[in-house]
Amino acid sequence: MNFYLRNMNRLKGSSIGGLLLLASAVALKAQTAKQPVDYVNPYIGNISHLLVPTYPTVHLPNSMLRVYPERENFTGNTIKGLPLMITSHRGSSAFSLSPYQGGISGIRSAIDYGYDNEIIKSYFYQVDLDDYNINVQFAPSHQSGIYQIRFDANGTAPYLIFDTQDGGLTVAGNTVSGYQLLDNNTKVYIYAETDIKPVTAGEIKGGNINTGNQATQGKNAFVVLKYATQTPVVKVRYGVSFISSEQAKANLAREIKKYDLKAVAEQGRQEWNNKLSKISVQGSDENAKTIFYTSLYRTYERMICISEDGRYFSAYDGKVHNDEGTPFYTDDWVWDTYRAVHPLRVIIEPKKESDMINSYLRMASQLPNHWMPTFPEVTGDSRRMNSNHGVATVIDAYNKGLRTFNLEQAYQYCKAGITEKTLAPWSGKKAGALDEFYKEKGYFPALATGEKETVPEVHSWEKRQPVAVTLGTVYDEWCLGNIAKQLGKTDDAKYFLNRSLNYREVFNPATKFFHPKDAQGKFVEPFDYRYSSGIGAREAYDENNGYVYRWDVQHNIGDLVKMIGGKQAFVDGLENMFSTPLGKGRPDFYHQFGDHTGNVGQFSMGNEPAMHIPYLYAYAGQPWRTQKRVRNLLKDWFRNDLMGIPGDEDGGGLTSFVVFSQIGFYPVTPGLPMYVIGSPMFQNATIKLGNSKTFSVVCQNYAPNNKYIQSAKLNGKPWNKSWFSHKELMAGGTLELTMGEHPNKNWASSDSALPPSFKMPEGI
Repeated sequence: MNFYLRNMNRLKGSSIGGLLLLASAVALKAQTAKQPVDYVNPYIGNISHLLVPTYPTVHLPNSMLRVYPERENFTGNTIKGLPLMITSHRGSSAFSLSPYQGGISGIRSAIDYGYDNEIIKSYFYQVDLDDYNINVQFAPSHQSGIYQIRFDANGTAPYLIFDTQDGGLTVAGNTVSGYQLLDNNTKVYIYAETDIKPVTAGEIKGGNINTGNQATQGKNAFVVLKYATQTPVVKVRYGVSFISSEQAKANLAREIKKYDLKAVAEQGRQEWNNKLSKISVQGSDENAKTIFYTSLYRTYERMICISEDGRYFSAYDGKVHNDEGTPFYTDDWVWDTYRAVHPLRVIIEPKKESDMINSYLRMASQLPNHWMPTFPEVTGDSRRMNSNHGVATVIDAYNKGLRTFNLEQAYQYCKAGITEKTLAPWSGKKAGALDEFYKEKGYFPALATGEKETVPEVHSWEKRQPVAVTLGTVYDEWCLGNIAKQLGKTDDAKYFLNRSLNYREVFNPATKFFHPKDAQGKFVEPFDYRYSSGIGAREAYDENNGYVYRWDVQHNIGDLVKMIGGKQAFVDGLENMFSTPLGKGRPDFYHQFGDHTGNVGQFSMGNEPAMHIPYLYAYAGQPWRTQKRVRNLLKDWFRNDLMGIPGDEDGGGLTSFVVFSQIGFYPVTPGLPMYVIGSPMFQNATIKLGNSKTFSVVCQNYAPNNKYIQSAKLNGKPWNKSWFSHKELMAGGTLELTMGEHPNKNWASSDSALPPSFKMPEGI
């Protein structure tokens, strides 16, 4: 039984409004009548395998206002108040709203509620606060939201409690306004109003509502609105802003003009359906459709647009700017999202992707050092993880035809971020001795055995991550060199493209693994590619071990095939990774590798650096193994259940792999405009391209278990390559794949069929 039907059975007899009846009627139609939005199940992944669960976010696509129930995960026994505004991915709510009935002595900020009969859709939330017999419904708009709260008709006078974790609130009649302090001198503002005027309102003082003081501020500050006894329903509509409470009021007035929750929810439902309909899929596997559309919904969680009536607050310089007609976006962990989320938007949302890249350039221009951001958030660039992969989003978009941003400006900001900022992970400091070493020697040095850390740029917990930094940075330099080439900067292009081959500096020819090397040029010994280098292997890699980082040369897989010993040795190495056991008890292994989840042997489906690996068999002429591997990984690790996401999802980071893979291809190398073919899961998948054309992947001899490609045609012509170009995709047409239960090992197996890798351009 799916989540919707199960929750509907639990809801029998509860007090719910017309919206829920409408939603149930839509959801219970015949499957053939279901629309894409009806397949979205926000509960997928709400119980984590180890670290952070995937929260059931209620929001509109890429919008500023996001909420989810505040609890540890799905199994949480209570929820903490009702959320009003999540200001960062996986963060807590900036404000909360707590309905209450009972003695005034029980009033406090952000009440912990027992709850039941919860329903979450992408555009709607409903829950019973059963300790108080209160029913709650919610619907979001872009910068505003609306709650409908039904109180116990037999209870005492109802109250509404508004609180802020650290800020100030003012109540005036039926309105509440205020702010909350965030990091980096950033504030978020609120303006709320209720459809019924309270009989009294103010702060709690001396066990009473102090109507003489209707403003409060500080930690966990709150105000209380009391309504007449037996008030059955109170509706609350509110706006949020990063500019001011007045702007929050304007945002509300623009978006929610009436206290009509049903209308707001229906508008949100339609907006989601329009976005999700950019890709239509057909086939008999209904679970696959749920997983697909839920994954696509996840990719719209970030970045968020924070332009408000043509203005936006930037934490990058602390000022309010005119957006000059180009919406401003932020909140992006690009280490996770450059791999597949940004490439997906290039295809289906090119205007939005271009606006996001322009936002990156604005952020960089507003920073005092003009470095391209790495982890841009509402409160500024947090400089987390390693490498500077904003450069990948720039060259990927440019090489795929997006031309509405200043490439010269992007080059200068990306170059500064890579060459002027330290490469030490989780640091925004200027380049130091380790960076000078990298510049001269071509690799980031590891600590020698027994050597103590003395370099000030190195984070005490995150360590040097020398192999991860080297491999990530040479890829960034490849991206930078390609931008230089596009700009006609021949000397720079030659310099950075030559440097992009420096992955060879940390390749151990004896073991065929990438291996940490100390400043004396010696490989660190003894060394175990499974366990060495501490928690998360951060003394060598990052979050994953050497088996995953063995394949982290996204821009030159062809050269990696040769380095490992040729095509068969390359395949054998991949198979060895999938076959090598954890080698420790799970408590010990996962104590060291909390991010290295979704295991098949040493492979980790739960972490982004592994996502391209299943597609690498195609580079060795055995794409049938990619077809097998991708299908099995999707079946095993991405499911329509509470644990159906194998790791930290990171706002589309993992689920973008699902979207691409279920359609049937994947962008192995962002910046190289081509896609490697996998194994589609649908009889037909049609993409509405951003240029008003469509591209379809059609399976002949379709059956859910037929995972192997027997033959292929592109626009009616035989296709014997395991890849196709972005140009061919955007021209529109049909990739027709004849499928079977057993592999055709000859299809796309010749050297001429292999996907392209980096080649040094002529004249460089």
